[in-house]
Amino acid sequence: MESMRRFETISDYNAFNNNETLHPLVSVVDLAKASPRHGMQMYFGFYTVFLKDVMCGDLVYGRKTYDYQEGTLVFLGPGQVAGINNSEIYQPKGYALVFHPDLIHGTPLRRHFQEYSFFSYQFSEALHVSKRERKIILDCFSKIEYELEHAIDKHSNRLIVSNIELFLNYCIRFYDRQFITRDAAHKGVLEKFETLLNDYFQADKPQTIGLPSVSYIARELNLSPHYFGDLVKKETGKTAQEYIQWKVIDVAKERIFDPNKSIGQIAYELGFKYPQHFIRLFKQQVGHTPSAYRTLN
Repeated sequence: MESMRRFETISDYNAFNNNETLHPLVSVVDLAKASPRHGMQMYFGFYTVFLKDVMCGDLVYGRKTYDYQEGTLVFLGPGQVAGINNSEIYQPKGYALVFHPDLIHGTPLRRHFQEYSFFSYQFSEALHVSKRERKIILDCFSKIEYELEHAIDKHSNRLIVSNIELFLNYCIRFYDRQFITRDAAHKGVLEKFETLLNDYFQADKPQTIGLPSVSYIARELNLSPHYFGDLVKKETGKTAQEYIQWKVIDVAKERIFDPNKSIGQIAYELGFKYPQHFIRLFKQQVGHTPSAYRTLN
């Protein structure tokens, strides 16, 4: 691929794709207007959502490549780098919704933006949309585009941001659908999650690494922490962190009945730096301190 192109502003990206800049902080980019080009790495200084419309090679993110199929939505947060792995010249097609973080500062959308965790997903965790869902997405883009082309008035920014929020809320729904339709694969992930936790506590990792973290488990499963966390929440009703804590307490309950081990020793074996942290968590989860639980049972 060619050397990296950096896009710090919306107008930079519009110019690169032969699109007019109608607003300095947001654009719906028609990629079909772009000139044919080779694959290259691109840095984005703003939120970017790609709706793929044509085969053009594999998407490269980090050191990995992903099959970027038609009808796929890919989400990038500011500061991320991606590119198309294609040595031949190709004609981009599809759309990109791009908006700068400054657009949403001080808005209700900004206050709950962390709900849209898919901006931190890996590309392999992209959203694959149906034809019906694609029509809804394009309708959202069309409404944003209408506001951009409309003469700016006191309602413009609010309506633009509201339509971006509507689009993102649809994406949450579509991801929920994807979690369900890929249920078999996700069940396998949960089984591996359980196995990883069992192996973790049977080895000396708690003493050398500490308590298992969500990021550690996600890395072992080749998933992003946010995607893994959302998957666990959808399947179990618990956050990944709550599930790990439940497992810690479950292992602790077994070890508490070993009369040769002190509560402090059990805490150390589980990965706690300080016994009081173990005691506090155990009491929160069980309703009794470890010592009291030992005598009650």
